[in-house]
Amino acid sequence: MIDRRRFIGTTALGGAALAVGPTACVPSDSGDSSSQGGASGVEAFELDEVTVDELQRSMESGERSARSITELYLGRIEALDRQGPELRSIIETNPDALQIADELDEERRANGPRGPLHGIPIAIKDNIDTHDGMTTTAGSLALEGSIPARDSFVAQKLREAGAIILAKANMSEWAYFRGERASSGWSARGGQCRNPYALDRNPCGSSSGSGVAVSANLAALTIGTETGGSIMCPSSINGVVGIKPTVGLWSRSGIIPISHSQDTAGPMTRTVRDAATLLAAVPGVDPRDDATAASEGNSHADYTQFLDSAGLQGARIGVARSFTGFDPRVVALFEEAIEAMRGSGAVIIDPANLPPAAWNDTLPLLVLEYEFKADLNAYLSGLGPSARVKSLAEVIDFNERNRDAEMPYFGQERMHASQARGPLTDEAYRNAVRAIQRGNRQDGIDALMDRHDLDAIVAPTMGLSWMTDHIKGDRLGGGSSAGPAAIAGYPDVSVPMGFVSGLPVGVSFFGRAWSEPVLLRVAYGFEQATNHRRPPTFPVTLG
Repeated sequence: MIDRRRFIGTTALGGAALAVGPTACVPSDSGDSSSQGGASGVEAFELDEVTVDELQRSMESGERSARSITELYLGRIEALDRQGPELRSIIETNPDALQIADELDEERRANGPRGPLHGIPIAIKDNIDTHDGMTTTAGSLALEGSIPARDSFVAQKLREAGAIILAKANMSEWAYFRGERASSGWSARGGQCRNPYALDRNPCGSSSGSGVAVSANLAALTIGTETGGSIMCPSSINGVVGIKPTVGLWSRSGIIPISHSQDTAGPMTRTVRDAATLLAAVPGVDPRDDATAASEGNSHADYTQFLDSAGLQGARIGVARSFTGFDPRVVALFEEAIEAMRGSGAVIIDPANLPPAAWNDTLPLLVLEYEFKADLNAYLSGLGPSARVKSLAEVIDFNERNRDAEMPYFGQERMHASQARGPLTDEAYRNAVRAIQRGNRQDGIDALMDRHDLDAIVAPTMGLSWMTDHIKGDRLGGGSSAGPAAIAGYPDVSVPMGFVSGLPVGVSFFGRAWSEPVLLRVAYGFEQATNHRRPPTFPVTLG
């Protein structure tokens, strides 16, 4: 069994796989999101839980403008992220956001909107390059002040769609690939990001700030990145919708990497419809990312067309009970979720288990260590001669020289392990890639879905949030289902499933490559049938 400190790539940021089963069902605590700790005196917000469609209608009617919406979100960030609960989900805001909003308002008046994202403020994770007034640092002081020479493909597509890149979201530094006793959501630049459902609880990561910011209504939409659960885990723990697309649907060029086998960016939103809207804005064949060539003919200009409130009717859903050890209260919610799917017309195949050996062993970590060294060196070498660090070795050295600021709580064991790996031509690496990809693709997800003629596989996304602890680091003992889809490079969608003592929990639908339309259909059907999303109230503790 592999815990999170040894390997983030196998499960949602690496938590050990945990089991669910019908015999473990106990009475659930699936009420509202209130807790015993008391709220933090946060005032009602004009844009609480507003959707992209609602924002577009308000701009079309003249009730609001891109400027007024952007001003409201900037005020919300100031009030909740930097003051009040001090969520610390945002590293920096875009100094040009209001000017961009004004330009988009003028364009709307002259020519109409470009599309559904015109004038919509979006926060993106701090490992996604933007060539503007913001830096891109992966939360590290080693890259402080770094402004890449060009936009990432993701940022480029957002700008083309008329979106406003509002801010850079805080994250687990270096996407949680630095030390073994790390605290998710902590970075040297951003400090410790806090869970809005209980401020002393962890928000998970590595897309911590993206999950917290969208859950707390600090932005209309956010974007995270995932290697092994970094979208799924914070989506579940912060009560939002997350999509990890098929690797290659969204380009990775201009994103600070861990692994070219597994990395992808993806939407984090409050509703499935918003996630589908954002998903459609970014695909495209990018010469800088060979994986995107496979998206030709497999991407769609509009993913909302696949949303159907009756999307579960007749859908064949396989229940994966291969993930063991979830808290009994999470299991109870999962059993309720299965019954809700059945009640909405789904055909439930239970169990439909995946072979655990393919993700729960040492080979996936070996692959990440090899690829991190090669891929990060390639990224850093492209930052130009003025860059503070130009290789993984120089990052390691920088951290040692700035130990008080960079390593007050945990070290950089993962970086040292990666630096010790050889080139990607090593047979050990090549054999490991072949083994884990076949185990999770052809012999894993594909074989299971073929055997039972499945539309999707379902499992709890993640266990319960834990108390943030900078001494011992993350304490994940609560399960994750992110491993197989992450290693396979296949899509995964997490949707709110309910609450346990005020803490949100998600359910994941995953399947074969390029099956986003099917997964969105069933995820939307589940969301509409259950409506579990509740905004946070920012209690100090659960009490």
